[in-house]
This record gives sequence, C-alpha cells and structure tokens, in this order.
Amino acid sequence: MKNETIKWNPYIGLVLIMIPILIQIPYTLLIMNFQYPDILRQPTDSILSEFHKGSSSLVWTWWFFGISGLPLFFAYLHLYQNTKVYSPLLSLTAVIFGVASLFFQLIGLLRWVFVVPILSNLYFDPNSSEIMKEVVLINFQTIHHLFGVLIGEHLGQLFIILWMLLLSIVLRKNQIFPKWISNFGMVSAFIYLLAQFELFSLVISDVKEIPFAGLVGSLCWLVWMMALGIQILKQKPNVVA
Repeated sequence: MKNETIKWNPYIGLVLIMIPILIQIPYTLLIMNFQYPDILRQPTDSILSEFHKGSSSLVWTWWFFGISGLPLFFAYLHLYQNTKVYSPLLSLTAVIFGVASLFFQLIGLLRWVFVVPILSNLYFDPNSSEIMKEVVLINFQTIHHLFGVLIGEHLGQLFIILWMLLLSIVLRKNQIFPKWISNFGMVSAFIYLLAQFELFSLVISDVKEIPFAGLVGSLCWLVWMMALGIQILKQKPNVVA
C-alpha cells in the first residue's frame, strides 16, 4: 500500500467544539419555555397545552434545535476520511451509524415544527368537537411515540452511541489520539446506552429506568466531541504507510 498523507481540517475541529455549545441555546430555551424534557412524559393534553402557550416562538426554537446539529455531517465524514486508512470496515460502519443518527434525530425534532402545530391548533380550535379533540389526542400519541420515542430517541440515540463506540475503538486501536479520548468515548457510550431503559419502561412495566443516565450520557457525548475537536486542532499532517 502506498503512503498516504493524513491532513486534519482545523475547521472540523471547530465544528466539533462549537456544535455542543450551539445546541445548548435552543435546549436551554426549551427548558425555560416548555419544561423540556420532563414535559415529554406528561399526559398528552398537558403537552399540547404547554406547546400551545409557546406559539410560533416555540416552533422556531424546535426548528433551530433540529438544524443546529447538521454541521456534524461534515465532521463525521471528515473523521471517516482520516480513519478509513487505518480501519476501513470499522470506520465505514461508524460513519453510516453517525450520519443515520443525524437523520433520525432531525425527523424526531422537526415533528414539533411541521406536525404538532397542526394538532395543537385543532385541539384548541373553539369549533372543534369533543370527538375531534379525542382524535387529536390519539394522533398525537401515535406520532409522539413513532417519530419521537422510536425514531428520534431510540434509533437516533442508539446510532450515535454506536458511532461513538466504533470510532473510539478505531482511535484506540490505531493510537490516533491520546488513549484517554478513546476510553472516555467507550465509557460515555455505555452510560448513554443505559438511557434506553427509560424508553423500554414506557412499554414494558417490568423495566425500570436508570435515573440521570440520559442526562449524563448526552453530556458525556457532547464533552467527548469537544475533546475530539481540540485534538484535531492540535494535529499536524502525518504519513501513513
């Protein structure tokens, strides 16, 4: 195999550092204005009521929350481009999971922009009958569990966990970055995986959620990405034989 020069793009490092910070803006606004994420497990009429109070500003917040992570697409591809020379199959599998996770999470978040407002307006329309309101509640529950719990939370989080785990394995196996980066990534993936118990507890009564697993896991994921970004900024071109 001929020698190949690996060049790390500093702009990708900045993306990995800035996106976790950028995401916190809409996330904080949703906590303040929508009682997020606790509101997601409340009765359907309570969710619609809180959403209706937020009006268009809440819709724009959800939209910004959804698209704020899209620059990670370029970061995932750049990491694949620079690691495939070491572990082609693992790197390819990792980037597939990473890109798919962005797609799943985008669908889950944007339901609040293009689907929920319609249901909310129908529910609070003075001309809506009680039967119509019941239909709205049933439709919201279905959409909430399909696009929110299944696609956004389960598949979106599961695939980002697999991306983080596989990339950490590639980095550790080939000693691309300091070993603690890989170790922290694998531990973070395990903690984040524990958050899936909450989703299963919604449909299986015997399953109990693990408190704070989702919060700690997501924070570890964001911190790990920032650490990756810092390491990329430190890298210089190197030749791989």
